[in-house]
Amino acid sequence: MEPLVRHEGKAAFLDRVNVDTDQIIPKQFLKRIERSGFGKFLFYDWRYLDDGSPNPEFALNQPYYEGASILVARDNFGCGSSREHAAWALADYGIRVILAPSFADIFYNNCFKNGLLPVVLSSEAIQHLFAVGAGHSYHLTVDLENQRVELPDGSQYLFEIDPQRKHKLLHGLDDVGLTLQHEGAIAAYEARRKVAVGR
Repeated sequence: MEPLVRHEGKAAFLDRVNVDTDQIIPKQFLKRIERSGFGKFLFYDWRYLDDGSPNPEFALNQPYYEGASILVARDNFGCGSSREHAAWALADYGIRVILAPSFADIFYNNCFKNGLLPVVLSSEAIQHLFAVGAGHSYHLTVDLENQRVELPDGSQYLFEIDPQRKHKLLHGLDDVGLTLQHEGAIAAYEARRKVAVGR
């Protein structure tokens, strides 16, 4: 995974509560066996009309959100089924950070496993971001190392994060990568084990 230390990017604002994983990536696209290529199906039923053309009313189709890598959302983002494909779709679309007052637990965990940073901010902070940033091109900086979201006017919001998850994101490590940090010790153990069993 690509390390995430300090991310600067355009923010897109999705003004809906209880956005579930069935909307983030609809069930008909779960047949794919690879992790890539899901971005074009992100929010498919909201992004596209029945004829396949872009829905001009949907937030992410607005030109001022084009190229956004930060998603600002409302309460209970990622609820619904536990599909990891939801995190894959967001990452493949280009989202690195999601800001919301609350997340569904399984989705929250899946984000960290796939290089996404879900940041919990207060409802008041999220409301303020919507007030100053929604409806036009707006950039934010998310400083993971110092655990703060920086606004263009110089103000900031601090956030909490589990230290182990923070370490993994800062160094671009998934669970396998974290294990491979101990590759030398694992190899030494295996060598001792072979000797002990006479192989």
